[in-house]
Amino acid sequence: MDLMQAIFLGAIQGIGEFLPISSSAHLVLTPWLFGWTDPGLSFDVALHFGTLVAVLLYFWRDWIAIAGAGLGFQKQTAGFAEIAYPKYLLWALILGTVPGALAGYFLEHYAEREFRNPLLIAATLSLMGFLLFWADRRLRNTRDMGHVTGRDALLIGIAQALAIVPGISRSGATITAALLMGIDRVSAARFSFLLSTPIIFGASAMKVNGFLHAGAGWMELAGILTAAVTGYLSIAALIGLVNRVSYKVFFWYRLALALLIVSLWLLR
Repeated sequence: MDLMQAIFLGAIQGIGEFLPISSSAHLVLTPWLFGWTDPGLSFDVALHFGTLVAVLLYFWRDWIAIAGAGLGFQKQTAGFAEIAYPKYLLWALILGTVPGALAGYFLEHYAEREFRNPLLIAATLSLMGFLLFWADRRLRNTRDMGHVTGRDALLIGIAQALAIVPGISRSGATITAALLMGIDRVSAARFSFLLSTPIIFGASAMKVNGFLHAGAGWMELAGILTAAVTGYLSIAALIGLVNRVSYKVFFWYRLALALLIVSLWLLR
């Protein structure tokens, strides 16, 4: 792997992790399309660490406010975030993390072996894209972040667990579930990103021993920096975009990518 490949893959991770287009699908498809070799475990961990940096940099004030409210220090942390988060949101986020954590712990290695077929990815890209489009179109009575319940968090967390299959997309699944429960577009995105923080942290922590054993070099550093910068920009872009328009653009992108995959598979 050369430097340009590392930067390209870092950008794919940063953009795909937070936009509802599936970073895992793109990271599987890119070597398949260009004939690149597998970059290895250390680079995979580096990309996850880069997106963790991105989400923490963007939401660190929110996490302080959420933790302060949940632990009884709401007055001391009230000025950190623009949103007045309810006291129970910290525990709702913890509850919502459980399904994804269990799926990652028990199924990750199986998914890495069994769910990497390009045609399967094409199917999940198009199906999840349609569900996102449908959920966005039927959005009616909306609730904001202050009205997300523990039940909402658990159901969104179950949707997040399904994203272990490439092509479903963690953010796509969680945003779709949130929209179906009547949570407004911006709040759905923000909750999705907040819920991703412990999952991304856990995914990085589980592989840190392998990362340290394999060692890190300039390629891993390039991947971290690129994923962090593009991830931060992707979060800001999505929140700004859905505040003005809908999620339908991602449906058309996912459908176009699925058709491209099928076409290339048939040609090959």
